[in-house]
Amino acid sequence: MNTPEWLKPGIYGAVIGAVIVGVVGFTWGGWVTGGTSSDRALTMAHEDVVAAMVPVCLEMARTDPERAAKMETIKAASTYQRRDALMKAGWATVPGTDAPDRDIAQACLAKLQL
Repeated sequence: MNTPEWLKPGIYGAVIGAVIVGVVGFTWGGWVTGGTSSDRALTMAHEDVVAAMVPVCLEMARTDPERAAKMETIKAASTYQRRDALMKAGWATVPGTDAPDRDIAQACLAKLQL
């Protein structure tokens, strides 16, 4: 069987072109793998849930009958322990769950304007 003389350079050109397109696509084109895409989606979903729960935390803080005492406890805590104090106050516990969420506590703490 005789192959045309242009076949070998044509195949090499197609392979090299595919490699270049892949490299350019993943470095500058914004292409990502399925795993990266999944990780980014999970991160965005978590951030959206935290943002949606901050008003609930603020409302719980506003309507708490022991608000003044708990706010004093939070203010008296050192800067890096305030999140834990807010979690102990119970305001970062999402309704329907048993444990407080650290990310919600941190976002709520930023909105409380201590």
